[in-house]
Amino acid sequence: MEEKNINETIELLEQKSFPALKSILNDMMPADIALLFEELDNTDKVIAFRLLGKELAAETFAYLDSDSQINLTQAISDKEIHDVFDRLFIDDAVDAIEEMPANVVTRILNNTDSETRKLINDILKYPERSAGSIMTVEYVNLRRDMTVSQAIEKIRREGSDKETIYTCYVTENRKLVGIVGVSTLLTSKDDQIVEDIMEKNVISVSAYDDKEDVAMTINKYGFIAIPVVDKDSRLIGIVTVDDAIEVIQQETTEDISIMAAMEPIEESYFKTSVFSHAKKRMLWLMILMISATVTGVVMQNYENAISAFPILVSCIPMLMDTGGNSGSQSATMMIRGIALGDIRFSDIFRVVFKEFRISILVSVALGVVNFVRIIIMHSFGILGDTGGQSVYLIAAIVSLSLILVVILAKFIGCTLPLLADKIGLDAALMASPIISTIVDAFAVFIYFKIATTFLNIGF
Repeated sequence: MEEKNINETIELLEQKSFPALKSILNDMMPADIALLFEELDNTDKVIAFRLLGKELAAETFAYLDSDSQINLTQAISDKEIHDVFDRLFIDDAVDAIEEMPANVVTRILNNTDSETRKLINDILKYPERSAGSIMTVEYVNLRRDMTVSQAIEKIRREGSDKETIYTCYVTENRKLVGIVGVSTLLTSKDDQIVEDIMEKNVISVSAYDDKEDVAMTINKYGFIAIPVVDKDSRLIGIVTVDDAIEVIQQETTEDISIMAAMEPIEESYFKTSVFSHAKKRMLWLMILMISATVTGVVMQNYENAISAFPILVSCIPMLMDTGGNSGSQSATMMIRGIALGDIRFSDIFRVVFKEFRISILVSVALGVVNFVRIIIMHSFGILGDTGGQSVYLIAAIVSLSLILVVILAKFIGCTLPLLADKIGLDAALMASPIISTIVDAFAVFIYFKIATTFLNIGF
């Protein structure tokens, strides 16, 4: 929503020009009204909300963040609560209720009809990460012996109360036996039987399947919705594409947080307190800080090499950074591939072989460029003392170390996420911070091992 429109509506509120404000609000999209509400205080939100038509108010309520939903529910009357939740789709009502305190939930359930209350309670009983927790029971179901004209008439009669009508579900004694699209119905003859035109090979999910897997299935097949069945293949609901998108967004946000060595936050950045932000970040930073002491211990074992050839020290940051970056590239590809279902643990040998070939090409190219870089920098007096050794030997040692570090880093980067996923951990844990910490220690060890061997330094 444009800032100009936000300022205009706020100005109308301040001027108490409610007729003009009502006209503007009722011409807006629900998502845009929800954005406007973020700029209003709680009192103005209630005033603006009451200016909306009943249908628009319910649609807008579904787009609001949990805090705004709670504040509005506490401020409006019992009748208004009934009007809102009577018009909300069941899955949106459940999403709202899950974030609310018990006393507010009790008030909502007391002001909904018995059928709606039962449907909400049925969905609330499913585990938080299951398909059942995000499904809706508002779908169009048809009988297999219906004619096309009877099916279309039912859609006309019931469609306005359903979350989607683009796909209809054919059931017999509540068991899912087929699906038929509205487009198929509209292009078929009126006297054709639904059973003759329905798709019998139906892809469905269990109510207890992980909701991320369900979202990925919807994405894979390009579905608008996917049916949810119980253990007896009875249709109990559907998961729609809008809920699948929300799940994917939540999981992606969670993975990004974990990849950055942070515990995921549930609220938005600005709604999360400074203390909560610090607490979410502190633990992993401490773990990584303590883990990094391994690198220091390795360097202490090579004090003789460092004192004899100071130039070796100047190349350590480059080796550690390049190794960490190389490992992170591979790890990122693996984490994303695992999330999309493109890469599985059974592919580990194919992955290792491919990453090995990639690492050879990348590391040799980096090694050649690094060799030339050291020669050029030494000729301009930028590098430190070579300790009487040929700059070409030093350049060769550093470049060979770089090649081995990159190869090892890419091996670590491609295998750790797969191993983590195999043992039931989130693959995103093995992201840049972890990979860099591990690779740093190996990089220093490899570097000084090669340097002491070629330069004949005891330690």
